[in-house]
Amino acid sequence: MKLRKSAAAAAAVAALALTATACGGESGNAGDKPAGASGGKNQPKLPTYAVKSDVKVDSATLKKAQKAGKIVIGSKDDQPYLGFQDSSGKRSGFDIEIAKMVAADLGFKADQITFKTIDSGVRETTISKGDVDLYVGTYTINDERKKQVGFAGPYMQAGADLLVRSAEKGITGPTSLKGKKVCSIKGSTPLQEIKKPKYGAETVELAKYSECVQQLLNNEVDAVTTDDAILKGYAAQNPKKLKVVGKPFTEEPYGVGMGKDDKALRDAVADALEAHEKNGDYKKAYDATLGLSGAEYTEPPALERY
Repeated sequence: MKLRKSAAAAAAVAALALTATACGGESGNAGDKPAGASGGKNQPKLPTYAVKSDVKVDSATLKKAQKAGKIVIGSKDDQPYLGFQDSSGKRSGFDIEIAKMVAADLGFKADQITFKTIDSGVRETTISKGDVDLYVGTYTINDERKKQVGFAGPYMQAGADLLVRSAEKGITGPTSLKGKKVCSIKGSTPLQEIKKPKYGAETVELAKYSECVQQLLNNEVDAVTTDDAILKGYAAQNPKKLKVVGKPFTEEPYGVGMGKDDKALRDAVADALEAHEKNGDYKKAYDATLGLSGAEYTEPPALERY
């Protein structure tokens, strides 16, 4: 799904501000509950996913999961509207819904999914070791990662952007970062981009997005960089204190990660993504999660099968 990168930044900011009334917690807390995470009175409802039975896929990973009666899916837990875990342990967000719809097509009910929080810096290692069966968590598909893991997708297209304090006037895009402290997370593609000498930024590398956002709120860094989809969620949590610059400078196609050579599972997951996009589940899930942050819906990108 391409997040539109138009000049209508003011409209996006207005949309984010509208979500403020539903935010829980104090506005200065980077770990607040996402607005609408529990489904408000007038908010779009999440779809339900029909669970397939007698699924036969020639995948050792899937057969192991079927024997265990559960599927282990790696995810994020600190990305509002994408992959978030509240204080009660409940997970919500668009990536969580993607995981559920894929699991349903592989024969697993929602209560047969074990979500495991995996930090970005250890995703390839965790998948390669078989500690998770699938990984769904703003995971950019690129050739370097394909040397270590397999991908189904992309199911969404994002782009690296900048999150700054609302009063910030000097940071207008990546070319205005010379001498500025910019935080991102270890192992992320936006971090590798912003470290390039042409930007002149001083980088701060942390383990979680929420830690970077907290440092921004505490005036310890000048900006946070990661995918615009993620940043819009944080801006929606703190609309009076944070804003997204709105000038994406990379392309980040999200995919579902899995074992490198498991083509049968890769194809099955791609089939599931395609089926749920066609039957409308995909858009319904988007509208009830990431759509609440003000990020506008467009059609998902074409699947890349290999």
